[in-house]
Amino acid sequence: MVLPVKVSMFGSTQFAHTLDITASGARLGSLHSELKPGEIIVLHRGAKKAKFRISWVQQVNPKEIQAGIEALEPRENFWGVDLTAEEREEKKNVEMLMTLLSETKT
Repeated sequence: MVLPVKVSMFGSTQFAHTLDITASGARLGSLHSELKPGEIIVLHRGAKKAKFRISWVQQVNPKEIQAGIEALEPRENFWGVDLTAEEREEKKNVEMLMTLLSETKT
């Protein structure tokens, strides 16, 4: 899900967006500053803000970096999106896939 965010790090702020979100983290795109796994950043989503740790970093082209982030202070509904329905649907899809895979083995 693409959501705009403001990213604060090392005394500067830049705009980015999410590419994927979960209750405990996200994948960010449109980053321009060099980041390293383990670094701490602050994300601003509207009036909400929370600290995240960089899990991984990938240079996707000369002008864009993507990063996986993990929440250090999980906040309920930080993203402003109800993820419970999506997570239930994802779990249901995984269960169906596992059922199909187990049926093809027999």
